[in-house]
Amino acid sequence: MELKFTVSAFVSRPIEAVFEAVADPEQLSHYFTTGGAQGRLETGATVTWDFHDFPGAFPVEVVEAEPNRRIVLRWEANEEGPAGYRTTVTFLFELTEDGRTKVAITEEGWRETEAGLRASYCNCMGWSQMLCALKAWLEHGLNLREGMYR
Repeated sequence: MELKFTVSAFVSRPIEAVFEAVADPEQLSHYFTTGGAQGRLETGATVTWDFHDFPGAFPVEVVEAEPNRRIVLRWEANEEGPAGYRTTVTFLFELTEDGRTKVAITEEGWRETEAGLRASYCNCMGWSQMLCALKAWLEHGLNLREGMYR
């Protein structure tokens, strides 16, 4: 069984604004990377994400960033302790007929082990929450993540 998931949400903002809220480290730091993001999500870049509720900043490799269409990332698998391998995260941005933006996030590549399964469930929850936080930030200026996990 392949360990892979996709979560999605609709944001009532133009596709350019939604893409920028993910790609721009300053915006990302307001609603998701509560410890700060360093570096714009651009093809070939390695950026740093930090979370107040997850110890230590860590690198995120940007495999591909096509403005207003998709972002592909690779990062260390989140198993108990260093996992020694990476998963792939793909963001897809799609303009809907009614002017909203659909954002889908797929993560894949965990080892098919009990630890890999637990890590995938944890990240599925995290990406779902990220989409909620993105929507609340762009539509209402609210930070849902602050204090969410502590």
